Amino acid sequence: MLRKIKNKLRYTAVGKLYGYFTLRKLFRKKVETFNSDLANFRLSEGNTNLRFNQNYDHYPLLDDRTSITEIEPHYTYHPAWAARILAKTQPKKHVDISSILHFSTIVSAFIPVEFYDYRPAEIKLEGLDTKHADLTQLPFRSNTIDSLSCMHTLEHIGLGRYGDEIDYDGDLKAINELVRVLAVNGDLLIVTPIGKAKIAFNAHRIYAYDQIISYFSKLELIEFSLIPDKFENIGMIRNASKKQADEQSWGCGCFWFKKRLND
Repeated sequence: MLRKIKNKLRYTAVGKLYGYFTLRKLFRKKVETFNSDLANFRLSEGNTNLRFNQNYDHYPLLDDRTSITEIEPHYTYHPAWAARILAKTQPKKHVDISSILHFSTIVSAFIPVEFYDYRPAEIKLEGLDTKHADLTQLPFRSNTIDSLSCMHTLEHIGLGRYGDEIDYDGDLKAINELVRVLAVNGDLLIVTPIGKAKIAFNAHRIYAYDQIISYFSKLELIEFSLIPDKFENIGMIRNASKKQADEQSWGCGCFWFKKRLND
């Protein structure tokens, strides 16, 4: 009963005021901790040789004193999933379309990578080539890319968030392009939000498992893995089921597809 009363009060003027003072109290406590740490650090100067100017810059970071290292699960697990597949397939070259940049920058240390984005990245690294591309009109001939990835990208195409053209079916056009350019026996790694199908404009789409399978019906599914909503005690579920995917609100679906000769 007490919890129900608290939940109702939360949205009242009294509840909002209480929330304001609670946050203010927490902030004040963090500032006090910062000042205490600074004073103790100053005291520790007397026990060693000075190596820096004593006129410190103040750069307070107040939210990092946590019991565990917090992570963003989608963008922590899915590049790790994809890198492990590339370690297995060992392509001579990999082409990535607009996935998170640190995936290409790290993989390019071991496998030559071409990175393409609607907003090209100005990165200079050995083994990495970055160029402009529109995912709805890829600049490749059909059946020519042996190893290809497009991760946490399709859900944005056509929503205008990144300066791309508004198009309800922009994602479907992008999917058709990925399937077109993939070589026979080539590998395609796709990552999207998965769960109950809906659009959260202009951030992203969330797809149902069956939607992704139908959109890539010309390809063979080699593996489906899932980063679930409640990932904390699970991590990534390798070889997850459709049922597990359908139970999510905003899970992360990782699909490994292959193009066969008769596709």
